[in-house]
Amino acid sequence: MSNALQAAFGSWSLPAPVTLALCLLTLIYLRGWIRLRRALPKPIGIWQLVAFISGLASVWLAVGSPLAALDDDLLSVHMIQHVLLMLVAPPLILLGSPAVPFMHGFSKRIVRNLLGPILRRPLLQQLGRTLTHPLFGWLAAMVALLGWHYPVVFELGLGSDTWHEVEHACFLVTGLLFWWPVVQPWPSIARWPRWCIPLYLFMATLPCDALSAFLAFCDRVVYPSYLTTPRLFNISPLQDQECAGALMWVCATFIYLVPAVVITVQLLSPPATLPAEQTQAESHRTGNRELPAAPEVA
Repeated sequence: MSNALQAAFGSWSLPAPVTLALCLLTLIYLRGWIRLRRALPKPIGIWQLVAFISGLASVWLAVGSPLAALDDDLLSVHMIQHVLLMLVAPPLILLGSPAVPFMHGFSKRIVRNLLGPILRRPLLQQLGRTLTHPLFGWLAAMVALLGWHYPVVFELGLGSDTWHEVEHACFLVTGLLFWWPVVQPWPSIARWPRWCIPLYLFMATLPCDALSAFLAFCDRVVYPSYLTTPRLFNISPLQDQECAGALMWVCATFIYLVPAVVITVQLLSPPATLPAEQTQAESHRTGNRELPAAPEVA
C-alpha cells in the first residue's frame, strides 16, 4: 500500500453520529417488522427487511466507511458516493415499506400521542403531497445533481466538512423524493398513471448522461482541487475524471433501466387471477385482517 493511500485511510475515523443514527433506525424498523410478522406473516416479507437494511448500509458505505476517506483525493470515489446516495440507497429504503414497520417499531404511546397527531395535521399532509409529487421529485433530484456538480459549488463541498455533509444529505433526500413515485411505498397514492413512470425514468437519464459525458470527454480537469491531491493508484487527475464520468454514465443508465423494464413488463402482462377456491382459502387463513391504519401520505 502506497504512503498516500495509507495516509488517506489513516485520516478516517468512524463517524459516531451517523453510525448510531443508522443503527437506531435499523433497530426500530426491525422491532416493527418482528411485531408485524407475528401478527400478520403475509403483508411484509423478509425481502423488504433485507432491502431496507441494505439501503441503510449503502448510506453508511457512502458517508461512514473508509470509502469516505478517499473522496477528497479521487473524483471517481466521490462519484461512487453520489451513486450510492442518489441511485442505490433511496430505492432500497423505499422498497422496505418503512412507514409500516416504523409505526409498529415505536411504542403505542409515542404513536398515539405524538406521531399520530403530527402526521394528521392538514398542513403537514399538504406538504407531503407536494414533496412526493413526481414532478417535484424529478426537478429536485435533477437540480441537486447538476447544482452540486457545478465547479464552484462542488469546490465548496470539498473545502468544507459542513457543506460536504449538506451535499450528501441533499443527494439522499432528493433521491428519496425522486424514487418515491417509482417504488410507491405503502401508504402512498399514485399521482400519475403507471405507464408514465418509464418515461419519468428515461427523462432522468438525460441530465445524468449530459453531466457524465462532459466529465468523461472534457480535455481539462473541471475541479481544480483534484490537481493538488496525492496521486493514488497511479492515475492522473484527468484519468480519474474520465473514470468518474464513465462510472456515472454506466450506473445511472442501468439503474434507471431496470425498473423501467420491470414496470413495462408488468403493464404489458395480463393481470394474474387466483382461482376462487385459493382466494377463499387465503381469505380464511388471514381472517380478512388488514394492516393497522396509518396516516395517509400522498
